[in-house]
Amino acid sequence: MAQSLVFKVKRCAPEFVRPSKPTPHEIKLLSDIDDQEGLRYQMPVIQFYNYVPVMAEKDPVDVIRKALAKTLVFYYPFAGRLREGPGRKLMVDCTGEGVLFIEADADVTIKDLGDTLHPPFRCLDELLYDVLGSSDVLNTPLLLIQVTRLKCGGFIFALRLNHTMSDAAGLVQFMNALGKISRGMNKPSISPVWHRELLNARDPPRVTCTHHEYEQVPDTKGTIISLDATILRSFFFGPTEVAAIRALLPPHQQEHSNFEILTAFLWRCRTIALQPDINGEVHIVNTHGKFINPPLPNGNYGNSFAFPAAVTTAVKSRPHFTVVRSYLVVDIKHAGFREVDFGWGKPCYGGPAKGGVVSSSYIPFKNAKGIEGLVIPVCLPTKAMERFIKELDGVLKNKINQPTMGGPKPRFIISPL
Repeated sequence: MAQSLVFKVKRCAPEFVRPSKPTPHEIKLLSDIDDQEGLRYQMPVIQFYNYVPVMAEKDPVDVIRKALAKTLVFYYPFAGRLREGPGRKLMVDCTGEGVLFIEADADVTIKDLGDTLHPPFRCLDELLYDVLGSSDVLNTPLLLIQVTRLKCGGFIFALRLNHTMSDAAGLVQFMNALGKISRGMNKPSISPVWHRELLNARDPPRVTCTHHEYEQVPDTKGTIISLDATILRSFFFGPTEVAAIRALLPPHQQEHSNFEILTAFLWRCRTIALQPDINGEVHIVNTHGKFINPPLPNGNYGNSFAFPAAVTTAVKSRPHFTVVRSYLVVDIKHAGFREVDFGWGKPCYGGPAKGGVVSSSYIPFKNAKGIEGLVIPVCLPTKAMERFIKELDGVLKNKINQPTMGGPKPRFIISPL
């Protein structure tokens, strides 16, 4: 894949897509999980679809735009705007104003983009255009969607979500509904439900344990890093790599899951690479998402995960989760991005479009050899990234015999688009 690939994207003027039928004009409160400080940002997702001969007469832009208007009848809060009330409580003003939609064409094919589509996408700004004034959390469209036709007949579906509205599972529920209506259904197979009040704190609040994940930790060694000062690389871990990591463990630790083993390994390598204060606490935060009891009703599409934190060596009103010396791990293997079908089949790649400074997503991925595994974006300062790669090689170089992916680069590194 050519890292210097440059192509032109011709975009039409952004437009608003509104629900195709009248919808309730009401105020809906977000949950106390939805409106916490750490989720008040825009989350980009990108899906790549191949050309399908049976869909040759169909225009993906037209199909998705019309289906979007129908889908918003059921998911009408997405067509509203976010407001902030007393105590910074967030709520959706269901105004029906609509979501932003961009029609675009690119003079490139899926083949030109290469067979390792994954973050970081250097062309993301072209494929998900940041409409001026649309990226604020409050009083702006809650969704921005760009559908870009490709020369080969395939297309790219890119979406930006106000994260306070949904987590990965909730977003995929909406995308699947959009996909099913794009394929001719009259309504979603799963009816959306709100019920955000089920995840509100007790009134008055009752703190029953210490929440290390929200402690405000002083940054004594500059471990809070500006995104501008970092580089993002993605690493592939297939069965061979995971087996090599597992082989490093003593017999009494073999019962741990692959998720736990891989997370511990990456956390260790990342911590060594960052060279934190030897006496400082280091946090690993798991958003694996499996704590609701009783379960939320089927069709709920709000944020429903917590930040359980492991820490080595009283909760405020709306604190940000701790970012100092923290590593946030998001497992989206079963979220379903790779199953979203608008009529052109499953995507070549589907999932997050970016990585975070203190976070990594575990993204299902099939490499050029057809091997299923995970692609994991890691964001670090340049020197720390060099140490991170050296640590990976130092631990695994004698455990596996696999050529470097993406050309003459350090082992495991996948060249970015």
